[in-house]
Amino acid sequence: MSSITIAPPPKTAGPPLQKETTAGNYFVANYPPFAFWKQEAIADFQAALDRPPQPGVPLGLYTHIPFCRKRCHFCYFRVYTDKDAGEIRGYLDALLQELSIYAARPVIGGRKPKFIYFGGGTPSYLSPDQLKFLGDGMKRLLPWDEAEEVTFEGEPGTLNDLKLRAIRDLGVTRLSLGIEHFDDHILEVNGRAHRSKEVERAYAFAREIGFPQINIDLIAGMVEETEEKWRMAVERAVALKPDSVTIYQMEVPYNTGIYRQMKAEGKLVAPVADWETKRRWVDYAFREFEKIGYTVTSTTTVVRDPAKARFIYREGLFSGADILSIGVASFGHLNGVHYQNHHDFQPYIDAIQAGQLPTHRAYVVPDDERYLREFMLQLKLGSVSAAAFTKKFGRDPREQFAAPLEVLRQQGHLFNEGDRIGLTRDALLQVDRLLQGFFKPEHQTGRYA
Repeated sequence: MSSITIAPPPKTAGPPLQKETTAGNYFVANYPPFAFWKQEAIADFQAALDRPPQPGVPLGLYTHIPFCRKRCHFCYFRVYTDKDAGEIRGYLDALLQELSIYAARPVIGGRKPKFIYFGGGTPSYLSPDQLKFLGDGMKRLLPWDEAEEVTFEGEPGTLNDLKLRAIRDLGVTRLSLGIEHFDDHILEVNGRAHRSKEVERAYAFAREIGFPQINIDLIAGMVEETEEKWRMAVERAVALKPDSVTIYQMEVPYNTGIYRQMKAEGKLVAPVADWETKRRWVDYAFREFEKIGYTVTSTTTVVRDPAKARFIYREGLFSGADILSIGVASFGHLNGVHYQNHHDFQPYIDAIQAGQLPTHRAYVVPDDERYLREFMLQLKLGSVSAAAFTKKFGRDPREQFAAPLEVLRQQGHLFNEGDRIGLTRDALLQVDRLLQGFFKPEHQTGRYA
């Protein structure tokens, strides 16, 4: 591949370190930020669908299930708690219709997904019959027989033996349980629908059924979290010995219940722990798991056996795979173009019923930004291979990103061991802030974590 040349970004490694948690969504999930994706680029996305895929690029499939028993106070995703059985069936019909439109386009052209992800919302909100209807329909349109990983998010209170067996029959290889905490008061004040007894029951059922990988989610710094309660939560999580654990640092995006409360009360600081405390709590959890043999594999994850718990969806998202994404507000990437669907329920349904793709906005990713995106996202894994990036993009990342890497080195955040460009533990725990130093000037934002 030809060499890529871009102007060096500003000599900074992220915005100034802030202590208090203020309102905002700071998690770097893609590049460039979603605010730069525009309706004007939808025509480019449509054109990309009519081109054959790039050789060697794997395909993933993401399905968004936007239904929940209750909306968490910190949730910023597109979810609905008011849909009846008829509306849910209509949504499942729309998902299959959307998938059928994509399956007929040249960009898919008979390809089979390498990885599949059911996210939400709460995918486990669906009944066993609804799960079977959706899964069977999707497999007819895009066979899963070559999929290496099928991930499914579940809320403990929606899970029983029958539901979990239906999820396993769907072909799910990784069940991800949104536990978040084990203290019932913490769960209640943060708006979670489940309680600790439901966690224990769901986890025991899942182990009995034999999912190849069970992941649990925790959140450090929820409203009314304390040192003692966090240590208890970590102790309970360690005792379960899950195959992997994902630990997030609490943030308060603008479209959350907590932010609306802050705004009504005239507060500038969120009622959660400050960033330094949240980083310390995540580090404590990491170290407790490391004591019993777990390995830290990213800014948010520890795994029991890295050879078995690979997170193939994350690998694909971070390394430029095509991700066919269906459902309201979902976002994907096909043939070099980012896209996102309508973010409201009825416009999404209306578009599908009119025989159209429900695309709301898109963004054509130039080569230099593709390099930047993959390098930044893979830094969230802790380290990257300079040789691998040089081979793929035609220029050594130590040259391509010399300015921000030098800033990280001077700040003590970087280590360089031969081929590996890596982040220290302290840097890894605040990586979303540090990635700001790599953004192109026109894409700078105030994100922090």
